[in-house]
Formats: sequence, C-alpha cells, structure tokens
Amino acid sequence: MQQADDATESALAAGERTTTHTTRLGGEDVSAQVQSWQVERSYATDLPAAMRAFSGSSAAQLQVQLSGTGGVSAPELYAPWAERATGDIARPGQSVVHRGGVGATALPAFRGTVRSRSAQAGTDTVQLTALDGAERLRGPALLPKPYAGFNYGRPVATATWCVDELLRQAGVLTAPPARYPDFVEGQPLTLIHSSLHGGFAAPYGQPEVLPPASSYTWTRDGAPHEMALLPKTTGVTASWFPRSRVTVPGTRLFAEAWVNPALGAGDTVALELLLDRTGAARGSLRMEVNFAEGSVRMVSATVDGAYWYFQWNWAGLRGLKGPWHIGALFDTTGSTGSSVYPTVQPRLTGPDGTHYLGGVGTYVETYGLQYASELRELKLTTDMAVEGVQLTHGLSAMPASAVFAQTGTWTKGAELDDAILPLYAIPRVSGSQWEAIGQIAKAGMSTAEFDERGIFRWRNHTWFSEIPAEAALTLTSVRDIASLTLTEEIDACRNYVVQPAKVWEDFGAAAGTTYTDTVVRTIPANGTLTVSYVMAEEEFDIGPPTADDDSVVTAGSQVRFATTAAGTTAVKGAVDVLTRREDGHLVVRFSNRSSQPLYTATKTGTPSVYLMTLKPKADPVERPATAYTAGTPSERFYGRQEHTGETTDWIQDLTSAQSLADALYAAGLYPVPVIGDVEVLYDPRVQLGDVVRLTDTSGTRLDTLAWVIGINTTATADAGVRQTLTLRGTRRNGDPADADLTPDAPADPVTVTLSTYASVTAAFPTLSALTSSGFTYGEIKESAYV
Repeated sequence: MQQADDATESALAAGERTTTHTTRLGGEDVSAQVQSWQVERSYATDLPAAMRAFSGSSAAQLQVQLSGTGGVSAPELYAPWAERATGDIARPGQSVVHRGGVGATALPAFRGTVRSRSAQAGTDTVQLTALDGAERLRGPALLPKPYAGFNYGRPVATATWCVDELLRQAGVLTAPPARYPDFVEGQPLTLIHSSLHGGFAAPYGQPEVLPPASSYTWTRDGAPHEMALLPKTTGVTASWFPRSRVTVPGTRLFAEAWVNPALGAGDTVALELLLDRTGAARGSLRMEVNFAEGSVRMVSATVDGAYWYFQWNWAGLRGLKGPWHIGALFDTTGSTGSSVYPTVQPRLTGPDGTHYLGGVGTYVETYGLQYASELRELKLTTDMAVEGVQLTHGLSAMPASAVFAQTGTWTKGAELDDAILPLYAIPRVSGSQWEAIGQIAKAGMSTAEFDERGIFRWRNHTWFSEIPAEAALTLTSVRDIASLTLTEEIDACRNYVVQPAKVWEDFGAAAGTTYTDTVVRTIPANGTLTVSYVMAEEEFDIGPPTADDDSVVTAGSQVRFATTAAGTTAVKGAVDVLTRREDGHLVVRFSNRSSQPLYTATKTGTPSVYLMTLKPKADPVERPATAYTAGTPSERFYGRQEHTGETTDWIQDLTSAQSLADALYAAGLYPVPVIGDVEVLYDPRVQLGDVVRLTDTSGTRLDTLAWVIGINTTATADAGVRQTLTLRGTRRNGDPADADLTPDAPADPVTVTLSTYASVTAAFPTLSALTSSGFTYGEIKESAYV
C-alpha cells in the first residue's frame, strides 16, 4: 500500500466521503476543468480465475474528460486541430500526472503520457486517454546474443537480467548507465558495460570467461544500487571482450565498478586489462583493492612475467563497510613509438561520500613498460559483491568527483526482484520492449507494472509460493464493501502440473557462418574504413577480430594489418577495430592510428579479414518437470486435474521448470473461491499486489485474505468516487467433509437380469428346439422369453 500522511489516515479511518484530486497536463494544473476521471490497472493474467496464483503485465490507463475555460470550449482549446499554443497541452505524448485522495490530501494515482484525444463538435468536452510508463517501452526489443553460455556450459544471464536490459534501452534505469554508449567520432566511448543485474551479458562488450554457477549467487540485499554478483568463494573471475579493440600506446582507459566489501568471501577485488602483444605475449594493466589492508595497487606487467606497481594506503578503506565506487585511469598516450611507460591514477568514493584520489604515477622501470598491442579483454576477479563493471575509452583526464559519480545524469526508475530463470543462450525477442517483458513475465510467472509514481516493479512467482500471513487493509461488509459475489469452480483445481523446459545437455560451440573478405582494403593514414557484412538475426554475436602478426594465427575471427597491399610487414598496435550489429549487418570499423596507410592483407597478399560466428554444438532437449502427489484429498474429491505450462525458450533448466511446476501445483491443488469484483469505499492507498482481508458478516460468512489484481477507480461530478477491486483468494476453505453424505457413483448402468443355464434348458429341452427358436445368443442370455 502507498504511505499516507496522518490526515489521510484519520480521514480514511473515519470513513470520510469527501474526495479530492489534482490533474496536471504538460506540467500545468487543469484540475478545475476535469469533468470526470477513471484510473484502471490490472494484471493481464491468463491463469484460471480461481487459481491461487497470478502473473502478467499491467499497463494502467487514465481517462479524463476536460471542459473549456475562460469562456472558450474544450474542443476549441484542445482538439487535434486547435492552435498549438493551447492544444499542445493535450497532444499525444504529453505528460500526465494525476493524484486522488480523501479529505484535503491527494496521493499519487497515475503518471504517464497522453495516448489519444477526442473532441466532439458542439460540446464542451474533450476526452483524453493516457497510458502509464508502458508507453515508454514501445521501442524495438533487442537483446545481445552472447555465445559464452553454451560454449562453457554456464549461465550467461537470467530472465531478470533481460528485463533490466529492456528497461535500460527505454531509459528506465536501475543503476548508473553507460557513460558514452553511442559512437561519436572523436568522443569517448563505452567499451564494456555489464550491470551484473542477474547476468554477465552486456549491451556493450561481450562476456568471454564465466565463473562456475556454484561459485556465486545474485543478491539484492546490500547491492550498491539494485543487484550484484555475490561470490561464495574467493577469486571469482569473469571477463568481457570490448566492442572495440583499441590500441596501446595511444589511448586512455578508465575501468570502474561498484563493490561492497561487507558482502562476500574475502576482502579483495581487481580490474585487469589484458593486452594482445606480438606473438602469444600478453600485457596487463591492473587495479587491485584490498579492503582488509586499506590499500590500492596499480600494476603494469607482462602476464606471467615481470611487473611494477604503485600503491596508495588509505585507512578509510579498512574502516568503512558498504557500497564503494572504485575507478582506475590507465593513460598510454605518453609515447609516439611502439612502447610506453603508462601513467596511472586511482579514484574511489566511500559509502559515506568521502573521495579518495591517488596521486599520478608514471612507471619508469622496464618491468612496467607496455609494448604495441590491442586491448583484448577486461577481467574481474573478486571476493566481494560487485555491480556495474564499466570500461571507457578516450577520456581526456581523470573524471572529477561529480562526473565519476554520474551525479544528475540519471534517476532510478525501476525495482527488480531476485534473479530467476538462468539462461545459457538468450532467447530471441520480437515486438516492442513492453511486449517482450510481457512474454518473460508470462513464462516466469512474474508480474510487471509501473506503479502510481511511475516506478517500474518486477516481481517473480515467489509472490504466491507462500500464503500471506497478514493483510495491509481490512475491508468489512459493515462499512467498506458495497457489493460482493463469491463463486467456486472446479476449473481452478490443478493437482497435476507439467512444466516443459528446453534443457541444455550437450554444451560446447561449433563454427557457424564464416565471412572471408574478397578484397584487400586500404585504411588511410590517421583515417578510418567502415565495412558491412550481411549477418542474420539468429547469428550469435561476434567480437572485434583479433589482429594477427606473422608469429601467431588466431582461431576464429581475425585480421592482419600490413604496411603494403602485398602484405610485406605485419603491424601491431596501430588499428582500433570496432564491431556493431546494425539492421541485419555486422559493421566493422577500422581506425588507423599511424601516419602511414595500412592494408588488410596476409603475408601472401590475400585479403586478411576473416569473421566466424559460433553456434551451439547441439540444440536443447525438451524435458518435462512434473509436480504431482498421488492419493491427495484434492485428487479424491476433485479427480485428477492436469495443467501443462507453455513450452518456452525462457526455461532452460529442469531446476527452474520444477520450481515453477511446484509453485503452480501448490497454488492449484485446491480450488479457491472466486471473489467477484468488489465495490468498496474509496481508498487511494490500495495498490496492485496488496493483500487485503475481506470480512462479510451479512450473508456469505466470509473472512479471508485476497490479493488485489485489479483496481478500477471512477469519479464523476455528481456521483463521487467509486472504486472496484478485482481479487484473488490466497487460501482454500478447507477440505470437503461430505458429512452424512453418500455421493452417488459416477455411472448408473441399467440392471439386466441374465438367464441361467437351468432356465434355458427348461425352456428349450433339446438343441433342435433352441436352434429352431431363431434367437441369438444375446437374446437368449437377456431375453424375457427365458
């Protein structure tokens, strides 16, 4: 329920009938012109009406009738062809905020945008229809297609992560967004952004190394913003490929994450940039934070070789437990040659808002030297809860504290539930973002809605897994309930539940579609070259190809850059390679950072661009999860009643399928009386999903808890406010007793007296007599002649 002030609480307790409302269009108060209004919100569930369960999405709708003002009619002011100076306040897409209440105080009732307006000539009324935040989710649904999940046999995402990503695309955020998501020439670019809100998948960048599922969980309690990766052991590792393989020397890279050292198996966390050098050699730039020691260490190294580091010691790291924001700037722009001594600097913000900025350190020892290379991946190694891993390229300097915190750049507009439905391959989605979220809600028995304040809320099937113990509000027939109808039907009984799952049993990846370039391409000095390759929607994502040299040939996607079209000399660390999917194509952008033209040529002078997609080694197998217990009173009284859930790509393991089957079985084991639409005394605090207690002493003898799954509130100038609730019962009314009853059998066959052998022989003493009678065997057996 919504929180209300003392005045509203007192008015409701006293049964106050005087109501109030405010309505704003485009930020302007038009309350005095409102003739009538109606707010309707309900879950679009397809479960049986009497089942103790519900799911689905809810898009609230507001209808308002406006009159004119200042002697000018409403159609003249607000009709579609009205002057823009007055008409734009009611145009489709315009903001709408509505509040309603009792007494003198109004509570939030609706926040959204105008969807349609209708004006009839000769009247003083314009009718507006508005939709809540679901209207913001009308963009095309797009989800990444990483291959790491089926390649390693480890979950790469969850259904919850997919909902969070679809929301992010529409600007509905649960945590700070990517700093520079869009590619703009000459501007910084987000190379990797992984929210870790229930998955390792990323809209920018691509997961490569995934930890075993047994080594971590997802937590909302204590997460810096919404949800975090929570290690069960020390040293949990994950890594991501960037969407652009930028070059070293010549770039600034800023790595960051949100962590909580109060949660986890240990005290350290590290962000490491791995660099592809010539041959099989690798460089490393790493930030290590040890909260037990209160130290931050910045390392420049050769992987499996020598290294050098700077260290900063801050006592605050040891004493403050809670959400920390950690960041590290690695600057390799200080050289024009083929190697560089990086400059590094850390920045941290503590849970109390204290800023820690380390001094600038530039390596001078050979151990810290970085050679010509391309960025390969960002690796996270953590003992503690982590959220919002991000890597940014192209910053001009260390971000200031406010920029680091992204202050004022975002507003939290959504709340998630615990992560459910682990995914080894993210299913394809179609339609709008809202439609895709609705599909996920249906598959996962979850609910999706925007509340009265415009905050999106996602809740999974644990809502109805347990019967609630108490109500937020009690409604009685003595005062609150105007009408009430109860119905009981057997269709709600589901005591044999089957939930299919598309189970991944044979993990691994195989080569998919390949693309071999047909021409040697020229990349101008200090210039760019963009090439598009046709790529089907069902293909899994390809990261930027690895730049090979003459001492190594990379498996999978690769390219070789040479100083001549004949492929004379291979070049490393000179070309940034960026890939993105766009309108059925894979777009590859080559940016030459050197002062000479370069060519995509092998050492024999043939085209060197080779792209290869990966696909699952085997398709998933459909397996059923069944919830059933033989011999229950439910089966004895109601018979066996079967329910088979929809087969969907969103359920990819038997554990998830069994969890859903068990929840539905528990919810449908006994039919729950259907509580018809209940007209009640208007209460602006009631929200979808609330648990209310119904007490009726006037005839139905009802005293039970119920979930609110629909609310319809209507107000007119002459009839006040009417509120109708759609409810779902939370419990059955006990086992049938059938006291002093002897139920009739299900069948009543006609009683037939059969002839005996003695009676037949008495009627037909001889065989010839029996034969001459002409009777069939059946007639003799059942005949009245015998």
